[in-house]
Amino acid sequence: MNYTKAPLDFAAQADRLLERGLLAERDHLIHRLQSVSYYRLSGYLYPYRKPDSDDFVDGLQFDLIWKRYCFDRRLRVLLMDAIERVEVAVRTQLVYHFAHQHGPFGHCDETNLPNLKKVSEYINWRDDLQTETSRSKEAFKRHFFGKYGDAHRNLPIWMISELMSMGSLLTFFKGIDKTIGSQVAQHFNQDMPDELLLSWLRSLYALRNICAHHGRLLNRVLGYAPALPHKNKFPEWHLMSEDGKRLVNNERVGILIMILRFFICRTSPSSQWAERVEQLFDEYPEIPATHLGLPDQWQQLPPWQNP
Repeated sequence: MNYTKAPLDFAAQADRLLERGLLAERDHLIHRLQSVSYYRLSGYLYPYRKPDSDDFVDGLQFDLIWKRYCFDRRLRVLLMDAIERVEVAVRTQLVYHFAHQHGPFGHCDETNLPNLKKVSEYINWRDDLQTETSRSKEAFKRHFFGKYGDAHRNLPIWMISELMSMGSLLTFFKGIDKTIGSQVAQHFNQDMPDELLLSWLRSLYALRNICAHHGRLLNRVLGYAPALPHKNKFPEWHLMSEDGKRLVNNERVGILIMILRFFICRTSPSSQWAERVEQLFDEYPEIPATHLGLPDQWQQLPPWQNP
């Protein structure tokens, strides 16, 4: 089937939304569409369509859709703030323990990353590091190679780690031996297995990419659902509602808000991040927490109250 839809000007886009039942002042709607595209807003409009129809439910006000968009945008900013703190903390712990076990250039020996099963996986990782190094204009890189370049072609791990993308950091964490992985995980919780930390980091990495590309969070199903801690040691992460459903859906963004709360308490205990998240929800009472996979009284859940 060929795609035959033609582009519409902003006025025609507004008219189409109005024809489908959206209640808005036309000039104001056109102005908004000039700033935020029709297609981007359609993700926030979709839940309000009538069954098997392009028309919207009766009485749908554009103001509600715009509030949903603004809430989503502000939530992305808060999540990116927290993810940065987590990434820096994990990077710090990982490099510290790796360097103390394998030395400043231990990353240059593939045997020190035994969990990268395929040789190509290690080679690709090293190639990415070389690319990032060559692109970098950081003063520490110029200083190191200016002073030690005759003897060394690679930066020490604590330098090159500052050039790693989060994707390369995840590959690094995946590749290390279990002893180092356990040391990193236990920094955040003595009962935390390294496999759980890796799962959480993978999900946060996917969330970071969504936020960096200004993607929608409301009603999003996660591509990488994070694993939950073992029920015997962490029963608070497995609470069920009266109808037998998990209170926090681990396929929605809400679970990652809880996970970020867990990390922030350990990396930045004086941070007001949690309070800012609660304030955002309070500012938008018309936004159901269920659209993020959270119950209405999510602030009272143990993973939020006592992370």
